[in-house]
Amino acid sequence: MYDAIIIGGGPAGLQAALTLGRMHRTALLLDSGEYRNGTVEHMHHVIANDGTPPAVFRETARAQLAEYGTVEVRSGAAEDVVPVADGFEVTLADGGTVSARRLILATGVADDLPDVPGLDRLWGLRAFSCPFCDGHEYHGRTVGMLGAGPRAEHLASLLGPIVGELVAFPLDAPPSAEEREALESRGVRVHPDPVQSVAARGDGVAVTAGGTPIAVDGLFVTAGSFRQRAPFAERLGLRMLPSGGIEIDEFGRTSLPGVSAAGDIAHRATLPGVIASVVMASAAGQMAAVGIVQELSTLVDP
Repeated sequence: MYDAIIIGGGPAGLQAALTLGRMHRTALLLDSGEYRNGTVEHMHHVIANDGTPPAVFRETARAQLAEYGTVEVRSGAAEDVVPVADGFEVTLADGGTVSARRLILATGVADDLPDVPGLDRLWGLRAFSCPFCDGHEYHGRTVGMLGAGPRAEHLASLLGPIVGELVAFPLDAPPSAEEREALESRGVRVHPDPVQSVAARGDGVAVTAGGTPIAVDGLFVTAGSFRQRAPFAERLGLRMLPSGGIEIDEFGRTSLPGVSAAGDIAHRATLPGVIASVVMASAAGQMAAVGIVQELSTLVDP
């Protein structure tokens, strides 16, 4: 029986594994190979790794984990998780089972994009959601925003000091007078017609609205949502927050004793939602592992 099984091989899971390894706790990291930033060519807003390809980041982390004898990394998905005596049993996709005294869920989330033809092919490459992660690369350039509601107004306030021009494209219907006025007051050019499709063109994007392609350098999406990538939170009956995230405390502990969660899947109730970033996910993974180490240190083995 491992001290901890970590499900998820992104920044949160990798950091949790490193922390457990450095404290000589036995840990198994299960990596399904599915990542929220799987289409991203370069990650940003990560000190000492700004511009590093996510795949290189993960490869480097795995190589460093190999130096810790108590940490095992397996490529493969978890199919199910159930509580058992003294811990948890995880059923693997290959049919095997593994057990641990503690469990860290770091499975991440999946983005549900607006129903715009072509957007899925641009996601993470020329279409983004986070101005902190991807805004700087469009300094002084023309950027389109998909959506014209209050979230577009907030995004415009963040991108305004960075980009050269912002063009808002409504999604389902022409913008209301109030939406148009709010965006135009921030210097945003508002297209009168809803977006019909988007596509790569040269090194930029062609946004078709009203039958006419409009050239922009990149896109930011103000609509859409995310969902838990894995079903384990529901199956374990974990307490959820209105945002769709798992409720955790300061050390990543969930409502079920022995289960911690880290990364984009979870946040504290004092926050309105997840602050999605590689750095924040790594920090959450570290805190979850620290909490587990502290708990295990108080146990006396028979």
